[in-house]
Amino acid sequence: MPRFYARRQLSVAAAATALLSAAALFNAPSASAALPTPVSGATARSYLASLTVATEDRTGYNRDLFPHWSTQSGACNTREVVLRRDGTDVVQDSSCAATSGSWYSPYDGATWSAASDVDIDHLVPLAEAWDSGADSWTTSRRQSFANDLTRPQLIAVTDNVNQAKGDQDPATWMPSRTTYRCTYVRAWVQVKYYYDLTVDPAEKSALQNHLASC
Repeated sequence: MPRFYARRQLSVAAAATALLSAAALFNAPSASAALPTPVSGATARSYLASLTVATEDRTGYNRDLFPHWSTQSGACNTREVVLRRDGTDVVQDSSCAATSGSWYSPYDGATWSAASDVDIDHLVPLAEAWDSGADSWTTSRRQSFANDLTRPQLIAVTDNVNQAKGDQDPATWMPSRTTYRCTYVRAWVQVKYYYDLTVDPAEKSALQNHLASC
């Protein structure tokens, strides 16, 4: 076989291999996303030190004061966007509802195959936000808080775990998976810092204790 012809065959084979590899990368399912990565432990400790310590105002909260699950794009609302972001192999119908997929809950380590078993947790609960400063916000700002996809504020978790958490802060509730607690408190402090929310004394003490090992 002439040498130039052999080189041509090798070049064609190499090009074909490259195209196949590129196609595989293009068609491969993307890794499931999750909670936006919170600030580092050092930054969270710095943020926490700057937060105002105050007794919480436990009056006047109403969930309807925080318009949530706003439309994000087309037929998709915030809940559906987070289900897609945090899930694996999520399939959505024409109304953007998740019809299949799997969801890993980092709070308790459970995996679910039905979207109905998953809640979207407001990491800093709406009632907690109200009690620590959001009572003076405009409705528009409360809506932004309740639908915040940029900060580490929304995450898909097991529904009954979210319900058990309720509106508790880290002084009285933490994820049962101890390996996730550092992520959780870093995210908590970042959200409170960004929205200029206060912390109560017990909450600050608990956050300091957890952040000490982050």
